[in-house]
Amino acid sequence: MSFKKLKPDAAEKTLSAEEQQAKIGEVRKIIGPIADKFSALCSDASVLRYLRARNYNSKKAAKMLKGTMKWKLEFKPEKIRWDDVVQEAARGRLYRADYLDKQGRTVFVIKPGIQSTNSGTEQIKYLVYCLENAILNQSSNQEQMVWLIDFQGWSTSCLSLKVTRDTAQILQAHYPERLGRAIFYNPPKVFESFWKMVKPFLEPKTYKKVTFVYLDNPRSLKIMEELFDMDKLEASFGGKSTVGFNYEAYAKKMREDDRRLSDVIDSGISSPSLLKSFNELQHAGDNDSEDETSSDEAVHSKLEEDYVIKHGKMSCSQYEPKNEVHEPKKCLEN
Repeated sequence: MSFKKLKPDAAEKTLSAEEQQAKIGEVRKIIGPIADKFSALCSDASVLRYLRARNYNSKKAAKMLKGTMKWKLEFKPEKIRWDDVVQEAARGRLYRADYLDKQGRTVFVIKPGIQSTNSGTEQIKYLVYCLENAILNQSSNQEQMVWLIDFQGWSTSCLSLKVTRDTAQILQAHYPERLGRAIFYNPPKVFESFWKMVKPFLEPKTYKKVTFVYLDNPRSLKIMEELFDMDKLEASFGGKSTVGFNYEAYAKKMREDDRRLSDVIDSGISSPSLLKSFNELQHAGDNDSEDETSSDEAVHSKLEEDYVIKHGKMSCSQYEPKNEVHEPKKCLEN
């Protein structure tokens, strides 16, 4: 997976509802009739996330969206089930909390100090499963998530730079505008050097959502009280709840969600045309070239050609938290 160093974006635009709808139409026009095959991915809400991620540049948003289509054809995130990721999930290194933040956003708890037992590929697979599961469980009026990262026991041997970069790539390229806030809770001083290596590969909008919170800094701890109900927040993050990760209960909940997802797909409520496209066009992106743009255009051409042959030509008819970045503190040497 390629990962290019990203350039800062221009100041974020603000558009009216009418202007946003016009931009959505522009993206669908660029993508063409194949947008109807990817109904969920090309819904108004989804296209708007891609537009916001690209500062309402229609061409860039369309290219980004086509990149996700290609990625979905190859990765098939909708087919991942709990039993496929259970080994990675068992240790409680990453899980969806049973509470929301005060804005009603899904909360992910991440404990990078717990050593993973699997390869980077399996870690990414579990991450994608968690993202898809969280989206399934989100309310219709809340699209974003909060990441709570507990650095207890963390060392540089616990986390791979490659996995971190691949994680950022997937979040930024294929789940745009899903991250609402990332709390780095009490990272050790050694994390500063690791953060300096990772930060250049984060898009400015992602970077601005990162906040560092330290146990010995009352001002930064106030952030936790502003974001969370302290009675529900785990004690490891300064909350009052003593309920930790219960693997058996969590596994039961995930399997129930898997069954619910299967029922939704079978009933056609989700996006059966998209899933059908995955099966029909699974080889569309097999011949990737080194030219990423040419590859994306070739896949798009194949998708659109398949659609036109079968159906004929058709015409296509938030809250962003204000957040100050809290850099890692400068620790005093003893």
